[in-house]
Amino acid sequence: MSIRVLPSNLVNQIAAGEVIERPASVIKELVENALDAGASRIDITLKQGGKTLIVVEDNGSGMTKEDLILSVERHATSKLPSDDLFNINFLGFRGEALASIASVAKLKISTKRKDDKQGWEIEVKGGTRETLRPTSKPNGTRIEVRDLFYATPARLKFMKSDTQETGACADIISRIALANPNVSFFLYADDKKKISLFASTGDLFNSRLQRSSEVMGKEFSENSLEINASREGISLTGLVSLPTYNKANSLSQYLFVNNRPVRDKLLLGALKGAYAGVLENSRYPACVLFLEVDPMFVDVNVHPTKAEVRFFDQQGVRSLIVGAVRKALLDGDKQSSTSSIKGFLDTISSNVGIFHEENIAPSSREFLIEPTEQNSRYLGDYVNQVPHTTSFAKKTPFTYQSSMPRSSGHTSILPELERKFSVKNEAPNEIDDTNIGPLGVAKAQFHNTYILSQAEDSLILIDQHAAHERIVLERFKKAMFEEQKLPSQILLLPEIIDLSITQKAALLGEFESLSKLGLVIEEFGSSVSVKEVPALIKDANIKKMIIDLADELTELGATSVLEDKINHIASTIACHGSVRAGRSLNYQEMNHLLREMERTPHSAQCNHGRPTYVKLNLEDLERLFHR
Repeated sequence: MSIRVLPSNLVNQIAAGEVIERPASVIKELVENALDAGASRIDITLKQGGKTLIVVEDNGSGMTKEDLILSVERHATSKLPSDDLFNINFLGFRGEALASIASVAKLKISTKRKDDKQGWEIEVKGGTRETLRPTSKPNGTRIEVRDLFYATPARLKFMKSDTQETGACADIISRIALANPNVSFFLYADDKKKISLFASTGDLFNSRLQRSSEVMGKEFSENSLEINASREGISLTGLVSLPTYNKANSLSQYLFVNNRPVRDKLLLGALKGAYAGVLENSRYPACVLFLEVDPMFVDVNVHPTKAEVRFFDQQGVRSLIVGAVRKALLDGDKQSSTSSIKGFLDTISSNVGIFHEENIAPSSREFLIEPTEQNSRYLGDYVNQVPHTTSFAKKTPFTYQSSMPRSSGHTSILPELERKFSVKNEAPNEIDDTNIGPLGVAKAQFHNTYILSQAEDSLILIDQHAAHERIVLERFKKAMFEEQKLPSQILLLPEIIDLSITQKAALLGEFESLSKLGLVIEEFGSSVSVKEVPALIKDANIKKMIIDLADELTELGATSVLEDKINHIASTIACHGSVRAGRSLNYQEMNHLLREMERTPHSAQCNHGRPTYVKLNLEDLERLFHR
């Protein structure tokens, strides 16, 4: 076959495949053009997630008639005045965006400059330029993109649901808005306002902090540390979260290089390294970080989407990020996430029965124990320590007037010793062996975490949380696949949870699926309201569960496989709703858990692949004792 030159429309469509992947790609390119034009307000309108209509309107500088004609041509740009690819001071510079969009959709551009008497309008359909006519549009530019990918129908098959595409558009707008707090952003999807961010005033640093709170939620700003560092011409500013405020994925990590949103491996790796040793490998910090580098020492012309960059001094950039973040974490190491503290206190007050100081008589506030002279000496090292167990939830406290030195506001609780130094054994004398299975009979629970069971020829050690997590997961999966409605419990007071724009957009599309699991959620202004929870997980930390679930759904937006979505939703909810380590179980509860494990598929591993029990045969035990 002989070599031939491809027609221009096909060349444009091939190029468009690199730049325009989905509606969010269109939004990114058009909004960045508006910012380059000096806009202070940008309005975005979507229909069906942007698949049928995208409108981006700004109050920027506008274009002349001549510039409008050239704007839809490939590699035509006003942003490289010196033809120097190593001195780029604009978000756009390749001149591909409008031409690529026009080759795969129906494009209409209306524009007017402030000093011109009239504006101009042009239409391009499938790469073919049509009429150019005058218009009475106000100052600025309005771009309409209709029927995206109508010229390349094969690409339509790869589009996600309207909700997922809207969520992706909201995410990219959020990222751009974080870097441009002096600009107002408004997003309307199917006649509903999704984003409303007004331009903030004041210096850039404080404006970014304010915008970060608006986009990522008030809770993030309350649980974050400020970053402001520089070295050798590179500066780093922004916010990073406390280690105790973390996420299930990295989608809450907003990174910018010279105001350009990026997902660079070097930056993500440096951030992970900074949190090494203070955060679990499976958890991710949230952050908004702005890196300013001389344009001559960073290459943004690596990929058509401009999401990756290359640094001249990679080691210097990494060292700055790791050093600045570690210093902030060190300075704030006495702080803890307010959400974590609140969840801990809620658990203590509702399940453990710790008495508030105002409910205890002044003469009785010193101790909640009844020590003898002997155990008063024994308690020496444990006075004033707050227990971290729930095994004594319903015990009645006794008061004691001590002659020991007082320490105002502190208490000591005797059951703490029980948790540390004793094993609970509540097994009745008579055992019903009719239902005993391979996991045997529960004999004891120790450290309120592990169950000791005796089988006919072995000793079995069970992790109660890991085991119950698998049981709950399989129940949820079964219900979702069979489209059953699980029993739910109505909350006396709905739980109001503040989410970021991206988290809320991801959660909105799954309200119906979640309701089948007994988790009923509704919109509540910029937040969500949890009305009912599955009866299986009624004691779970609802707020943390919803936030983690939103993170999982956001990350899962890239896949449309139903089974993957079901597994992720069920796994996240099950993990939060399972019997926690540290919870005291009675004999009946322990044995019930064993019987459930015997009936549950894959019960030998928890949802994360860890073992749920360890089995020691008698011969293994005898070998340990050289018998």
